[in-house]
Amino acid sequence: MSAITRPLGRLGRQVLAALAMVGRVAIFAADTVTHLARPPFYGREFLQALMQIGWLSLPVVGMTALFTGGALALQIYAGGARFNAETVVPSIVAIGLTRELGPVLGGLMVAARVASSIAAEIGTMKVTEQIDALVTLSTHPMKYLTLPRVLAATLAVPVLVGVGDVIGIMGGFLVGVGRLDFGAGTYLHNTIDFLETWDVVSGLIKGAVFGFIVALMGCYYGMQSGRGAQGVGRATKAAVVAASVLILASNYLLTELFFTS
Repeated sequence: MSAITRPLGRLGRQVLAALAMVGRVAIFAADTVTHLARPPFYGREFLQALMQIGWLSLPVVGMTALFTGGALALQIYAGGARFNAETVVPSIVAIGLTRELGPVLGGLMVAARVASSIAAEIGTMKVTEQIDALVTLSTHPMKYLTLPRVLAATLAVPVLVGVGDVIGIMGGFLVGVGRLDFGAGTYLHNTIDFLETWDVVSGLIKGAVFGFIVALMGCYYGMQSGRGAQGVGRATKAAVVAASVLILASNYLLTELFFTS
């Protein structure tokens, strides 16, 4: 192989490997979804996953949203002051949080916390042969381990996004009233007047998609984990990276779908 074709060969192998990975993830996702229509359903596992993903993620999502709303208010005020447009702070904070920052930052925080946890848990089960034991007991690992977590994340993350939106807008309100000398009534009035229902709904839809991605990546890389502590560590890292990248990519696609005509 010549010096010219050798780099092309490496590039081709990388492209084929990437396409094979996309195919494996797509098949894994389809297999997960098809188990929704087939019994049995493990309600206890679902409720435990709902608690782990939803309730226990609320503090980090809430703190992130609070400080993001405050910082966003300061930035918009500083930028708007250049054009004598300081009054847009309440409306832009609300729209920016509900459409973009709320779902994206919430999804990334959940990815950092949940995707790593799921991948580590399932990877450890694979290393210790607990997944093989499930198969021996005639329990399908996809139905017992993957489906409850994916379903719980798909339902819980939109709720986290909605709560984060409220807390983020509150953060902008506190900064606007306490730091930027807005009147409380005026700030709330501008927020309500300019915020539309679709702004909120689109963010909740994004949250559902992001939750599906986070849990799916955690389960996929956990199932694909190599043997030993290093294999579990690599699976955990890959799950967080893949979930974060897919969240950002899908956010662009959903924004293109929702807000461009």
